[in-house]
Amino acid sequence: MRLPDPQRSRIVLIGAGSYSDPKLPDLAAVRQTINDLADLFTDPFHGLVPTGHCTVLLDDGDLRSIGQRLHTAVQEAEDLLLVYYAGHGLVAGRRHDLYLALPDSAFETPWFSSLEYDKLRGAVLDSRAAAKIIILDCCFSGRVVTDSMAGGDDDRLNRLEVEGTYVLTSAQRDQVALSLPGEDHTAFSGRLIRLLREGVAGGPELLTVDDLYRRLAATMTAEGLPVPLNRGTRTAGLTALGVNRAYAATAERELRRRRVSAVSQGTLGDWKGASDTLCALLDEAVRVLGPEHAETLLGRQSHAHSLGGAGDPAEAARLLRLLLVDQNGVLGPEHEDTLRTRQFLAVNLGEAGDREEAVAMLRVLLADRSRVLGVEHAHTLRTRHMLARNLTLSGAADEAAALLRQLVAERERVLGPDHPHTRRARADLAALGDDEARG
Repeated sequence: MRLPDPQRSRIVLIGAGSYSDPKLPDLAAVRQTINDLADLFTDPFHGLVPTGHCTVLLDDGDLRSIGQRLHTAVQEAEDLLLVYYAGHGLVAGRRHDLYLALPDSAFETPWFSSLEYDKLRGAVLDSRAAAKIIILDCCFSGRVVTDSMAGGDDDRLNRLEVEGTYVLTSAQRDQVALSLPGEDHTAFSGRLIRLLREGVAGGPELLTVDDLYRRLAATMTAEGLPVPLNRGTRTAGLTALGVNRAYAATAERELRRRRVSAVSQGTLGDWKGASDTLCALLDEAVRVLGPEHAETLLGRQSHAHSLGGAGDPAEAARLLRLLLVDQNGVLGPEHEDTLRTRQFLAVNLGEAGDREEAVAMLRVLLADRSRVLGVEHAHTLRTRHMLARNLTLSGAADEAAALLRQLVAERERVLGPDHPHTRRARADLAALGDDEARG
């Protein structure tokens, strides 16, 4: 199971909420419904297609224009074609054919001014898309009851069936499809939007149209609302319409646990194994959480730094530079994670042989961490230690010794004289031949 290819998929959202015929009451919830569906389906991470591949036809009464834009989407779609309609459903003619009302539709004679379902069906049949989905948020009759959309009792779902396509309707043939007072969306679409926004707790990573149907049917039955119907052929019901956001929330905790465990594996000496694990975890985090999620950014940081531990500091530095740009934009330059990436970058630059740039970066980082975190914060002390080490390796022994004397005094005061970090700083100072450290 996978999400459709966004570049090879197309979505058409048709909504009619305002009507000129007084026998067709306006449906105020339709506009918000269509706009929110468009935002969900074109969301940069959780959505299905880029904005340019989602056609929104809201209160458009020009049948020719609708037909042309629908035809364009049909011809361009190769992976997924999704057509969604929200508005009044009208039934007319001897066969009780379904018509999708438009702003200038006539209640009594819909065949002259409405989108005939059979024509929509024929257009979808012409698509070469691997999966074709039609979602109808309307009822099947022309009767209107106060603020609801009326329904009929003669039409059958098999009239809506499209070969190789999944059809989902908001109500059964003898039920009305409601727009409930006080709700921003139509009853059916509102609950679908909620599922796409919030996800299904305990559900799979991806939500298929079948998953959504089953959840909608259960929810609307429990609320005493019209129960949706579905009909699918071939494997269209397995088409994923979004990432399960509830799954992502659970996955974040698990991904963090596994990342921390992999980093521990590296610090115990197996940086190669840790790097392989972190690379796989990073791919999963990007897929489930998105590229800009805080845990994904931390995954990039851990993976890049592990490459340095595994013997490739130059590649680690390259990846950390790229990460730093993204963290500055997403988190800000003074965020703790951004500051840590700067330290990791400096360390790996030094290990790759560029001690001069490493020292310059650590000087600025030491000033920033002292200002943001405080001079005795553990991270600030760590930066001072890294600066002293790189100064030592670049030949500036006197400045390194001065920094280490200050560091030993601060760590003794903050951590105690026997803390491993204090002992390590004292050992580095002694290695420079400092009598005070040996004494």
